[in-house]
Amino acid sequence: MLQITTMHMNQKVILSAILQIAASALVVSATVDLSVPKNPPPRPSREFRGAWIATIANIDWPSKPGLSSSQQRAEMVAILDKASQLKLNAVIFQVRPSCDAFYASRLEPWSESLTGKMGQPPEPFYDPLAFAIEQAHERGLELHAWFNPYRARNLSVKSEVAINHISRAHPNLVRTYGQYLWLDPGDKAVQEHSRAVISDVLRRYNIDGVHLDDYFYPYKQKDASGKFLDFPDEPSWNRYLAGGGRLSRADWRRKNVDDFVQGLYRTIKSEKPWVKFGISPFGIWRPGNPEQISGLDAYEQIYADSRKWLANGWLDYLAPQLYWAIKPPEHSYPVLLKWWASQNKEGRHLWPGNSSDKVGAQWQAEEILNQIQLTRKQPGAGGNIHWHMASLAGNRGHLADALSKGPYSQPALVPASPWLDKLPPGKPRISIEKEKTSERVKLSWNVTGSEPAWVWILQTKTGDQWKMEILPSKETSRLLKTRNPSSLPDWVAVTAVDRCSNTGATALLETRSGTLR
Repeated sequence: MLQITTMHMNQKVILSAILQIAASALVVSATVDLSVPKNPPPRPSREFRGAWIATIANIDWPSKPGLSSSQQRAEMVAILDKASQLKLNAVIFQVRPSCDAFYASRLEPWSESLTGKMGQPPEPFYDPLAFAIEQAHERGLELHAWFNPYRARNLSVKSEVAINHISRAHPNLVRTYGQYLWLDPGDKAVQEHSRAVISDVLRRYNIDGVHLDDYFYPYKQKDASGKFLDFPDEPSWNRYLAGGGRLSRADWRRKNVDDFVQGLYRTIKSEKPWVKFGISPFGIWRPGNPEQISGLDAYEQIYADSRKWLANGWLDYLAPQLYWAIKPPEHSYPVLLKWWASQNKEGRHLWPGNSSDKVGAQWQAEEILNQIQLTRKQPGAGGNIHWHMASLAGNRGHLADALSKGPYSQPALVPASPWLDKLPPGKPRISIEKEKTSERVKLSWNVTGSEPAWVWILQTKTGDQWKMEILPSKETSRLLKTRNPSSLPDWVAVTAVDRCSNTGATALLETRSGTLR
């Protein structure tokens, strides 16, 4: 009987302990549930929002040649401020328009569009590319350096050619074609020179992308009688034939461009794998692709097989210049966009270019807004690039206003590039402390782990609403006023984003209790 009683008592003790553990677990569970917001912070949208900053002929910057260094810097700051205000996340800055430079180069002369005289540096001296990169990054903007690989000079420009310009230093590499001087894409020395120019910038400057436009072999020029001129590449063509080459001349020209594109991609990835490589080709690959499309044949006329570059993954993004309206069937924006998406076998980024400069002249702002919405609906497409920055900065046709009120009302992250990097940054540490001499609290955060932050996602929750900002990496604190308790958000969430746009785990802080999650 005593044994049975003892057994019952032991069972009661064990049962009581189990109940206490369960109760504790419920309390802990309830505490955790109460310390997490009912609606978690939403994930930011991902969309490339870019604009070209053209320097050739002073299209966007500087507004005219010969401005003082301080005036040039002020104009660049105004452009980047506008890009930030519009919630763009990238600019494509033209740094080599015609074998000249908007940066300090040992290989090519200073651009005449900068100072009014080719070869003359800014006075007092500063480096425009370094300045633009610094200012862009301070605003959380990517900066892609835009190069033209083959155009050497427009003959309508009458100013003196610098002694170190390629047309004087290596005239054997240059061809006169219509109104232009052009490098011969079939000459291996030309390919090596253009690749060396781009590699030099890649090594010395903290750029986020290398960008080529649609100029490969030149667009067809006519002589005085109106007859189309053939590109004068007989020397390199004859060398190819003498070496046993068997391709047709057109196929050989395309191969020259293909080899340059593929080789440049390899060079970029060997130097800085995180730097994106993008090309913005003519928007029609070939007429009849798809069937209803007509227009210039870039495959035959400028020897650009842009479909091959995309299909083979020789780039990180393609930005076909879809500079036509939505409705006309022969150049329909959505039809061409869908076709390009169908050619993207390697899953690279597809960020079409839009002719925003037509707003206020040929189009209403709604045309561009509708094109952005169509891009968002097209599987495989992930953003837009506006031609060009002056059309946005000048608010032509109220386009900038319409973008701010509509599709760009909230910030967006650049889409991730998982083929470049998949490793996310660590979960940030957040702290909160009250300032002793003011009625403010200071939020601070920093990243953990070895992967640095490129930008931060800062989200604050008041009531049921989350507000989001994307901040540059140098911003690691925020002051909040406490005089009015309602002005202090209930929750703060911070997420680190790395250079390839990978996001880490989100750190949550309940501001009133200081509880970190």
